[in-house]
Amino acid sequence: MLDREEFVEQAYFFGVLFERLGQDNTLQELLEQGRFEVLATTKLPMAIEFLSNELKHSGTIAPAMRKISHYFTPFQSYIVEQSETDRGRFDFKTALLILKHEAEYRSRSDNRQGFFLYQFETLCRNRLNYDLGLKAMSEDPLYTPDWKEWILIVRKQLGFVDIADLIYGRSQEFVKYRKRHLGEDAEAEYPILFGEREGKIAFANRRKDPLFLFAAMQRHLAYPPVPKREIQNDALEMIPQMHRRIERLEQRIKLMEEEQRHGIDITKFYASHRPAPLDDLE
Repeated sequence: MLDREEFVEQAYFFGVLFERLGQDNTLQELLEQGRFEVLATTKLPMAIEFLSNELKHSGTIAPAMRKISHYFTPFQSYIVEQSETDRGRFDFKTALLILKHEAEYRSRSDNRQGFFLYQFETLCRNRLNYDLGLKAMSEDPLYTPDWKEWILIVRKQLGFVDIADLIYGRSQEFVKYRKRHLGEDAEAEYPILFGEREGKIAFANRRKDPLFLFAAMQRHLAYPPVPKREIQNDALEMIPQMHRRIERLEQRIKLMEEEQRHGIDITKFYASHRPAPLDDLE
């Protein structure tokens, strides 16, 4: 695990890329700028320099992030890799926004339950590949061996078993249920990964859309939500442009009608027919 200041600088770096990308700056230029803006006492400047060199040679940065997996987590590399592929609709700016919020959460908390729900919601909301995504999640150094084993179980059973049932089966609430029905001596067969409140929320959201489960966890337990990038509505900008084009068309039609009737009187376009400036009227 990295120090807290590394994640603080990562959050700032991803945020700067998100804000400045597309403002007449190339990604190569932004990487060079970001390398001088982040703290030199962290390892991030060296990581950015490595990403910049890889971008010059291959045009992508995901392979470089995988090569320095001791700094960037496999899940971070996977998110960037999916944004750089041409087959999907997951764009690079959305990936930067997701990584920014994840780094901010890492800088202030090490709650594994919150991280799992954040990362899994990222896969669900952006329709990413669950098999590769869960594999990358299981390799995150934040998770203990029990967590990694369970994430790989979710990877195998997802699609056959509801995610709410999988969470409920590893919660303290399920242990209480077993003790009520099987006696006080009943113990959990597997390591418990979620608390009682997570178990109750998961049980209440069985057979529902997983997004309802994530929203309930965020409302009651203050887990971080996955950011949704606001898509700019280009139709609002097109209305003034269409209005100006219609005005030009009306002027052309007016000139064509005058030409068909008695010809165009070009004298009205002379300087003598223009209105006098305000200074002359005074």
